[in-house]
Amino acid sequence: MFFRLKSIKNTITALLFALLFLNAYSQEKFGNPDETEKSKHSSPFFGDAQLAMSTPDYPVTAGDVYTLSFVLGNSPFTYTIPLDSTYKIRVANLGVLNCKGLTFKELKNQVLLLVTKNYPMSGAQFVLSSSSNFFVSVTGEVPKSSEQKVWALTRLSDVVSENLTEYSSIRNIKIISESKEEKTYDLFKAERTGDFSQNPYLRPNDKIVINRLYKKVTIKGAVERSGTYELLEGENLQQLIFYYANGLAPLADTSRIELFRAITEKDDSGEKLYLSKSDIENDFELSCYDEVTISSFKELTPTIFVEGAVNTGASANASMSNRIAASVNNGEDYAFFARRNKAWFSSISDLENAYIIRGGDIIPINLSKMLYDASFYSKIEIMADDVLRIPFKQFFVSVSGAVNAPGRYPFIPDRKWDYYVALAGGIIKSQNSRDSLEITALNGDSLSKNDIILPESIIDVKTNSTLYYFNQYAPILTTIFSLVATSLSILVISGAL
Repeated sequence: MFFRLKSIKNTITALLFALLFLNAYSQEKFGNPDETEKSKHSSPFFGDAQLAMSTPDYPVTAGDVYTLSFVLGNSPFTYTIPLDSTYKIRVANLGVLNCKGLTFKELKNQVLLLVTKNYPMSGAQFVLSSSSNFFVSVTGEVPKSSEQKVWALTRLSDVVSENLTEYSSIRNIKIISESKEEKTYDLFKAERTGDFSQNPYLRPNDKIVINRLYKKVTIKGAVERSGTYELLEGENLQQLIFYYANGLAPLADTSRIELFRAITEKDDSGEKLYLSKSDIENDFELSCYDEVTISSFKELTPTIFVEGAVNTGASANASMSNRIAASVNNGEDYAFFARRNKAWFSSISDLENAYIIRGGDIIPINLSKMLYDASFYSKIEIMADDVLRIPFKQFFVSVSGAVNAPGRYPFIPDRKWDYYVALAGGIIKSQNSRDSLEITALNGDSLSKNDIILPESIIDVKTNSTLYYFNQYAPILTTIFSLVATSLSILVISGAL
């Protein structure tokens, strides 16, 4: 009987431990229902207990709510422990802990140590059931001063990014803590170098002061990281190129540096300055809103012009003449150039009759063979300032039959049969009384009068007038009748009849 009671007692204790573990696990895994709902909408401004417990450096914050569970004898105990601004918590009846400046991980270790010291084998569990939200203020060079609701894993950049003006500095942001301690932070360093000490977590009642920028400049062209940067006091051309823009590109031409100075005493519209390598070495002094452009040797490569029946893009009108300025490499030939830019040509490009204008000379060039005949070889080297002209391929429509001027006429898109018949002088009504005609496309298909005429079609206006056939054969019939009449007359005279 004794052993049976002991076995029952052990079973109950095991069940209590299991229930206690499941309760603590559910708190840690799923958190407060309200917190779970918030975590569905991930935001840097709302607390998330599960995220907080998975972050090793989550700071204990006034407003946090913790849950402590353990078994004493056969009885499970669960305590809800809120943390107020004193940063002191009572751990059951075991004592009071000061958690100011601790992380959740450090606080958890202290609580569990205190419980197990007094109640060994109690299976203590300590979880964060609800994380704190609090307010910080944002003032200075901002659209308007405000208070923002954040939580302990909100970083400085999260709040600053939504409160910048054109003149705000991200290099000189001050945080005044609740204890009146002042620190200045540089968000550019945090973004560029990953120095997150420059992008701290916010704490309750922090006052964020965004200062006005000192110098903002733009750099573009032959550098690794073009962009607009905020420079600190004393930083000039060298720092802009080698630190902010991460150095020169391989083909940078430091003999051709342009600087546009927007704010100047000489001219309200600004002025253009030209710098060189020596200005980099001497760390040329920059002003706010300067724009620096570093040229590339690639821009000095030879340029030719391609004009005529070339297509400059999806929005270009293929039926209009276009002109393209194209950079080429020294020694490049036209065969390679044509293949590289094959997309410029279309069905209306007369590639067989292209030609080069070089100075006063005209040089014929068959681009069609260069593009489509693998056995064809003709090395024509490109020269700077060449003009490659691509004529439009001319299509025709043939008009024959009962028209005033049969012949071949230039094809015009989107026209019907009557346009081309009109070009041929119109139908001869005495030969065609009902506008009867046959239209045959180049591939042999028949087209109706309502169809758009295709290039190289044939319009045959049929001769179908009865009077036309009479007029056509009347002379022959008259001749025959005359011969018959003459013959009869001779026979009568001769007495044959």
